[in-house]
Amino acid sequence: MTIGGDDTIKALREALKLTPDNARLRRHLAETLLAFGHAGEAEAEFRRVIAQSPGDTDAKLGLARAYLAQDRASHAIVVLEEMVKHAPTGRARVLYARALLRDGDPERAGAQYRRGVEDDPSAADSTLAEELGVTPAPSRPAAKEEEHEPWRGEPDEARGSAHTPIERPTTDFADVGGMERVKDEIRMKIIHPLEHPELYQAYGKAIGGGILLYGPPGCGKTHLARATAGQVKARFLSVGISDVLNMWMGESERNLHELFEQARAHKPCVLFFDEVDALGASRGDLRHSSARHLVNQFLNELDGIDSRNDGVLVLAATNAPWHVDSAFRRPGRFDRIIFVPPPDEPARAAIVRIMLKGKPTDGVDADAIAKKADGFSGADLKNLVDLTIEDKLREAIKRGTAEPITTKDLLRAVKGVKPSTREWFATAKNHALYANQAGLYDDVLEFLKQR
Repeated sequence: MTIGGDDTIKALREALKLTPDNARLRRHLAETLLAFGHAGEAEAEFRRVIAQSPGDTDAKLGLARAYLAQDRASHAIVVLEEMVKHAPTGRARVLYARALLRDGDPERAGAQYRRGVEDDPSAADSTLAEELGVTPAPSRPAAKEEEHEPWRGEPDEARGSAHTPIERPTTDFADVGGMERVKDEIRMKIIHPLEHPELYQAYGKAIGGGILLYGPPGCGKTHLARATAGQVKARFLSVGISDVLNMWMGESERNLHELFEQARAHKPCVLFFDEVDALGASRGDLRHSSARHLVNQFLNELDGIDSRNDGVLVLAATNAPWHVDSAFRRPGRFDRIIFVPPPDEPARAAIVRIMLKGKPTDGVDADAIAKKADGFSGADLKNLVDLTIEDKLREAIKRGTAEPITTKDLLRAVKGVKPSTREWFATAKNHALYANQAGLYDDVLEFLKQR
């Protein structure tokens, strides 16, 4: 650190002694500390600013940068993931991309970088773009947003059709532990129409439509969607954010159209959108018309305005249904909104049994494990089994012999795993209590009453 830097920091600290509640001054100190290589001290100051002003986005970005400067990418991701979900900006997405790249996830990093630059071209980082292999398309002319229309044409022959692979899942509902109420809803909306088409035709009911699954992360929404396709022997097309979003004007709409066309060409097909809130965000919250065009395109595809969707079964999942545009909930679109809660005790026991299948065990009492794992998501239970296996491997390496997994081993591991669903319910409860005019979150309130 230079002498000038020492003097500046000293002066800022002296000023803060006089006005300790001055958040702007403290943030300036934090930025100065970070600029002169004192990331640890900068982190502490950014934390104080956030404690004073929880909505200070600049302080949160600064805290994430301080974490990255200390090679703590996972900590930065926690901060930035929350920002991108609730208050996305171009700068936040680009910094999130850098954190994801540091954490070894270049695919998601590329998707976030493209969205960040699309939202805010001034956030572009040429060095990061080069590391990600994200380069501008030189032949694509710039388009005026006001002249842009949602994609309506056929797929570009030179570009080819959507490259997302279509699966033929081998899993079915037998591989999904618990969730009987959710399965029954899916049977009525998706499975019965395919198994008894003549009855639905007699009542003039089209085969198709959409279901939106929502709930805390790690509770099996994606697994359930894949099992639904396997249950009806349908093809399965899983769509992630990076399969749709593109930084070039009109390309995101084109990608979305091609994915629907791909599903229509391979029906019966379950078309599954993960993190659908990133593609169908509330238009009232969107500042860029390009993002609103994508939402409009999505709604048009669901309505089948240019192509019929008979035999295309649309499922989507989100952890934040309150960010999804209300137009998606109209009849014929996602007209079934299903809450996917953490597994109950019998379901947790069933999940433990499924996850231990094929592994060496010795009389494991899955019911005893389930009882101690209250509030655990499916992902938490997987983590529990993984930790137990790691402990057994350490013992096997030391002793030179492998021992089977016991109930005692799993109960010991339970103590080291905390339920990841608590934070989600804290947020969901606020929406259920204060933004539930249509009764969308009644299931959340009912679940919380039973706790």
